[in-house]
Amino acid sequence: MGEYKGMVMHRTDLSTYNNNWYKKTIRAGKLKQALWYFTNVVFFINPLNPLSGLKCWLLKCFGAKLGTGVIIKPGVNIKYPWKLVTGDHCWIGESVWIDNLDKVTIGSHVCISQGAMLLTGNHNYTKTSFDLIVKEIILEDGVWIGAKAVVCPGVTAFSHAMLSVASVATKNLEAYGIHSGNPAVMLKQRVIV
Repeated sequence: MGEYKGMVMHRTDLSTYNNNWYKKTIRAGKLKQALWYFTNVVFFINPLNPLSGLKCWLLKCFGAKLGTGVIIKPGVNIKYPWKLVTGDHCWIGESVWIDNLDKVTIGSHVCISQGAMLLTGNHNYTKTSFDLIVKEIILEDGVWIGAKAVVCPGVTAFSHAMLSVASVATKNLEAYGIHSGNPAVMLKQRVIV
């Protein structure tokens, strides 16, 4: 037991952490995971590769379901392509992190701006086993996720919703709503002319 700024902290036995989720969640063999790891490092995370068409082809080779006209900028990190579905004409900006331990579905004409994060996993901090909790993310048609924004597990961004720069979506985003803050709240309606 230790003390940190007036708070008592209990020592946790790391051997009680429950990692059983890993095999159930991944749904891919070790060879496929290893091949994807190196492909992701060389062709996606690497900012020197600007070839969006090659990246889309590689994602499809690993099981992603992509629409036409998808643009993937340099520095993008995708955890598991076999859990990624996009519609047509999506734009995934520089340094976006799609941490898809669960399915991520991105509709058509969606923009995910630079440095945004889509996080499908979290941990149950109330248990010593620190169990993983995974929930899918859905971004419907016309959604715009602003730069450095975070979309948390289980969130659905309904049609044409917008999450502003550096905001955190912990709950669903209303259709045509402009959402901002941490946690994000709807500020006003998005008017598209």
